[in-house]
Amino acid sequence: MATEPAAAEPAVPSLVDRYFTRWYKADVKGKPCEDHCILQHSNRICVITLAESHPVLQSGKTIKSISYQISTNCSRLQNKVSGKFKRGAQFLTELAPLCKIYCSDGEEYTISSCVRGRLMEVNENILHKPSILQEKPSTEGYIAVVLPKFEESKSITEGLLTQKQYEEVVVKRINATTAPS
Repeated sequence: MATEPAAAEPAVPSLVDRYFTRWYKADVKGKPCEDHCILQHSNRICVITLAESHPVLQSGKTIKSISYQISTNCSRLQNKVSGKFKRGAQFLTELAPLCKIYCSDGEEYTISSCVRGRLMEVNENILHKPSILQEKPSTEGYIAVVLPKFEESKSITEGLLTQKQYEEVVVKRINATTAPS
């Protein structure tokens, strides 16, 4: 009795791949390789995460702590949202800082929102267990959830890169660093 080779089962897309569109902001605030990923849901909610090429995820760094305290008067943890119209939510611009990541080697990274909108929530789980930011950056290790204004929900992707464009940027970076001088 001859056995037929088992057909390779198609890979099932993850929840993130199925319901979110990935957008990228490369070199945030002019800092090389400090890339952010914005996961945009069809209901216009945006989840802010670190891109795969961010130094915190690449270099094998150890995260010492994460702080949502932006200045003496501004803490993203103070964000209290209520009601249908999301009263009390902090309004963010594209360059508004969300949190600071402190690494054990003394490096400090400021994570920006990259989209205009209301801050719906911050991920308090990464405060208690910073390692999930590196282990699961686009799921449990997200930074924050931002809700853009309805009128601006179509235009927020202007200035952001698609997955393909972002991959091209990363390849150019790699080629630039490995090219002989």
